[in-house]
Amino acid sequence: MEKISRLIVRFRIPIIVIFLGLTVFFALQLPRAEIDSEFKNMLPKDVEARRNTDKIEDIFGGTDMLMVLFETDDVLNPETLRRVENISRDVSRLKGVDKVLSLFDLKNIESEGGWMVVEPAVPEIPENEQEREELRQDIKDNDMVYETVVSADFSVTTVIISVTNEMSDPQMVNAVQEVVEKYPGEAHVRYGGLPYARVEVAQDMQGDLSNFLPFGLVIMLVFLYIAFKQIRGVLLPFGVVVMSIIFGMGLIPIFGWKIMIITILLPVILIAVANDYGIHMIAKYQEDNVEGHQFTRKNLAQRMFRSLAKPIVLTGITTMGGMLCLLSHILTPAKQLAVLAALGIMYALAASLMFIPAVSSLLPIPKPVVHQDEEKKHFLERLLVRFGEFVPGNPKGIIVVFVVVALISAVGIFFIEIDANPENYYDDDHPLVQTTHLINEKFGGSQNIAITVHGDIKSPEMMNKINMYEQKLRDMPQIGTTSSIARVVKQISRALLDKDDTYYDKIPQSRNAIAQYFELYSMSGDPEDFEKMVDFTYENALITGRINTLSTPELRELKNNVEEMTKGDEHVTYVGGWGLIFFQLATAIINGQILSLLFAMVLVAVFMILQFRSLSAGAIAAVPLAISLTILFGLMGVLGIELNVATAMLSSIMIGVGIDYTIHFLWRYREERHNGQSYPDAVKKTLTTTGRGITFNALSVIIGFSVLLASNFQPVRFFGFLVFVSIFACLIGALILVPALCLVLKPKFLEPNQ
Repeated sequence: MEKISRLIVRFRIPIIVIFLGLTVFFALQLPRAEIDSEFKNMLPKDVEARRNTDKIEDIFGGTDMLMVLFETDDVLNPETLRRVENISRDVSRLKGVDKVLSLFDLKNIESEGGWMVVEPAVPEIPENEQEREELRQDIKDNDMVYETVVSADFSVTTVIISVTNEMSDPQMVNAVQEVVEKYPGEAHVRYGGLPYARVEVAQDMQGDLSNFLPFGLVIMLVFLYIAFKQIRGVLLPFGVVVMSIIFGMGLIPIFGWKIMIITILLPVILIAVANDYGIHMIAKYQEDNVEGHQFTRKNLAQRMFRSLAKPIVLTGITTMGGMLCLLSHILTPAKQLAVLAALGIMYALAASLMFIPAVSSLLPIPKPVVHQDEEKKHFLERLLVRFGEFVPGNPKGIIVVFVVVALISAVGIFFIEIDANPENYYDDDHPLVQTTHLINEKFGGSQNIAITVHGDIKSPEMMNKINMYEQKLRDMPQIGTTSSIARVVKQISRALLDKDDTYYDKIPQSRNAIAQYFELYSMSGDPEDFEKMVDFTYENALITGRINTLSTPELRELKNNVEEMTKGDEHVTYVGGWGLIFFQLATAIINGQILSLLFAMVLVAVFMILQFRSLSAGAIAAVPLAISLTILFGLMGVLGIELNVATAMLSSIMIGVGIDYTIHFLWRYREERHNGQSYPDAVKKTLTTTGRGITFNALSVIIGFSVLLASNFQPVRFFGFLVFVSIFACLIGALILVPALCLVLKPKFLEPNQ
């Protein structure tokens, strides 16, 4: 280390130029970064739910639906109907609109003089109360319309817009909103559906990114000044943070990735974590720079590197390892966050070890801020002295208290819930959530499950099978409303046959009869009316159910019931839909959480064992982490904080960051024991020296992540709160529990003869 420290000072100018040049290069990549708010893209393309949904869309067109809802006392009033008619007409002419479903686009099938008549569900605007009630009854008798585009109580009607990829989500939403604004009215308008949700999420992601960086950097500047009371103590760690953020975010377009909801955690992670190494370097510099020292500015720069290079590299590796354990997640943005965060931390590590000493060796030596006089020490230094006196006198009691707290906290783990519901990104009073609740209540659900069957769809056997599947699907408690081509056939039979006919409201028993039904329909209607239910060749049919809940246990039950219902049926080709995609997301969250947690714990233990060449080193490192994790997950269960796309990242990040404090304590404690200090004196010396850097380190992480509390997304806010809890638990563990373990166990790997 002596040789490397001399080389850093010798080549300080090239080192500074290289880091600044790299920062400029990656800064130039930032404008190319794009935001991806598509929920489906969180899963790899080969995941069953996404793969099946993509194949269903290939056959029947896109399933993305933008919904415009009109809420009033009675949607059949003339003013609202004219408004819906005008909006439906104009929206259908927009570029990127595949199909529009509304009271004026869906059809009513009737019989006149023995002939089938197909006309819009609302052929004319009713002019009086009698006509309105007749229309109301016609709609109630129309399976294709009732509870599909008008609610059962006629308080809400909707225009459902099937969109293509010709226009971006913001362009489409803006175009539809412009049409709606052309036709004002008394009915309250709401927007829903995945295209609108993606626009809201994308805008809020941009807002978070715009707010996190300046707010996070400002509070970090304030914290650093309070901690070090020197401009260099502020600017050098702060500069490393800025450089690492630019580096990490600049990698996104270079890798061809996009910013997703999980990726917005990256700058906050780097604000919090990239500080750590620089904080220890500055703390060591100030520890050496006391009154009466004989060091030159080059000596001080070299000493901070020589003393801390090994523990900082080790803590950096463990933090990177913790981040890389997110690669075990199936979620695409979690894997990307793992790589970006690990590389950003690597850059911060390199900058802290080389850039900070290089710059420090050029700057004049400042006035000392660390004082030997007890009266001049600030509150934190006095507190660490108290810890140094308290821990050696009560090591066994401390261990017992930590174990009891962990056991009590463990009870809450059994109450943790898993959640991948995008509705819960926001609070209940958010317009998107309120609209989703309205859709669930009035139209049977905002998401769907879809079953495709392949065969001769016009055959009675296939049509009866479709009808059977639709009936069973409708009977499931998670399903609000359903649709299929079999329902259309039954609607036609009601129009053509008398009520006393055997096949009234039933599927005909011959293929020819079914074919004639469709032929008759095509004579006065449009065959494209069925394109979302059956393909042009009548070889593939789609059965759709609207899901009225996105609760993970409910989705699991629905998925299992549908799989059992279709098991062994060679005609069922795909089972997909957004409901199953969200269930797959929830499953991926819990599986990724378990795997990343196990990998992180094992990886950290292995690093500790290899570095200290002792199995007990891994055990001592694992104890405070295990207790911190127990407290963390127990608190989540007690407070009802779900395991979601954000909080599922927490354990790996906490392990990777939290282990740093234990490493720094053990490293300095071993050094003091090698210098001949007794067990109690070694603990006290470590806490009053390295303990200062450890505390500043932990506080910087907590303060850095605190900006998440201002996020637009509820899961991200919860993540920020839980970071505070978990890192604070790790800090207390490193300052109190780890010293107590060292005093009670007296591990050999920390002894002078080792």
